[in-house]
Amino acid sequence: MSAPDFDARRFKSIERAGFNRIAARYADGAHLRADLADALLGAARLAPGRRVLDLASGPGLLARAAARQVQPGGWVLASDIAEEMLAEGARRTLGETAAAAPSAGASGLSFAAADAEQLCLPDASFDCVLAGLALFMFPHPQRALAEMHRVLRPGGRVALSTWGARDDVPLIGCAQDCIARLLPAPKVARPSVFRFGDAAVLEAALAAAGFVDVHIEPCRFTCEFADAAAYWQAFLDLAGGAAEALARLPQATQHALRDAVAAELEAHRSTGGTGYSLDALALVATAQRAAE
Repeated sequence: MSAPDFDARRFKSIERAGFNRIAARYADGAHLRADLADALLGAARLAPGRRVLDLASGPGLLARAAARQVQPGGWVLASDIAEEMLAEGARRTLGETAAAAPSAGASGLSFAAADAEQLCLPDASFDCVLAGLALFMFPHPQRALAEMHRVLRPGGRVALSTWGARDDVPLIGCAQDCIARLLPAPKVARPSVFRFGDAAVLEAALAAAGFVDVHIEPCRFTCEFADAAAYWQAFLDLAGGAAEALARLPQATQHALRDAVAAELEAHRSTGGTGYSLDALALVATAQRAAE
């Protein structure tokens, strides 16, 4: 019997469920990725009055910072396929008493559920598109890039980040190695989070979507964890659909995974023997829609 084909709709459904599950914890872990967020926003070169679209915004971590940078007169739309992620962002922006409000009003920040591969937005309606650690999650990344290009005004700028090559991201690779050893290979492979880890591949994808003046810079950062449990939880809080699948495993299997991760982490024990220190490499890319 042949292997089942990849089902993009099912994949999106699982990713949506996974990120809805971890919305609050994903937001709580923002400090681990603060250096990367700063690098991406710096590369975006935002200015007052700009209109910005933040794709796969999650709980609006980048979007909130971008909204401050485009004031006065600017506006940021935070979009994501996972509506609970957006609701978490709205709660954190507006406060618990305004959790049901759809936008941040005077702050220039709005939230709207959207599929990055098929945006219900007008052509040439934004000055900048942001996509932090998102492109590799899309089943059809070229469709998402084409949509980014379409909604940008001529001369508009895209700024996005992706994970680097697998060997340069032990932050994720450590947990993935344990999962690969203990669990059978999935019947249908998930798109790799490292598929744009080669700068040449990322540059070619942007060029194929019609972008010009592509520029890619590495961003290295380190995450510290007090113990193995903190690392494993942080991995789950990033993993989206993978976290959803892991949560459905028998408890004994989940315990075995945690034990395997604790052993794997010994290679990353911090100097002094307390806690663990794991490095990560991301790529920050910028490009333009050609002026007309």
